[in-house]
Amino acid sequence: MNRIEKIMEILQDQPKDSFLKHALALEYIKIDKEDEAIIQFVELLNNEPDYVGSYYHLAKLYERNQETDAAIEIYKKGMEVAKKLKDNHNLNELRSAYDNLVD
Repeated sequence: MNRIEKIMEILQDQPKDSFLKHALALEYIKIDKEDEAIIQFVELLNNEPDYVGSYYHLAKLYERNQETDAAIEIYKKGMEVAKKLKDNHNLNELRSAYDNLVD
């Protein structure tokens, strides 16, 4: 059983576990299934908008797919959430990526 299968099996018992959804999305990225990763990140953030670490990865996927406007919006939303949560580490990471994209 591979990692994706293991995570999906656990998700059957814990379908709203944000950590597992985030991990699943990252596994999809590793095997070049970016569309699946995007679906997982979007679903995760729709259900738990304060899961700030997922904004960076989702925006990076949009960047790689030449969806610059979508990436910018996700970075902005992530920065808002990070500020609200007083999460300076993620705020700085998101701001740096955003600045690199728009400059």
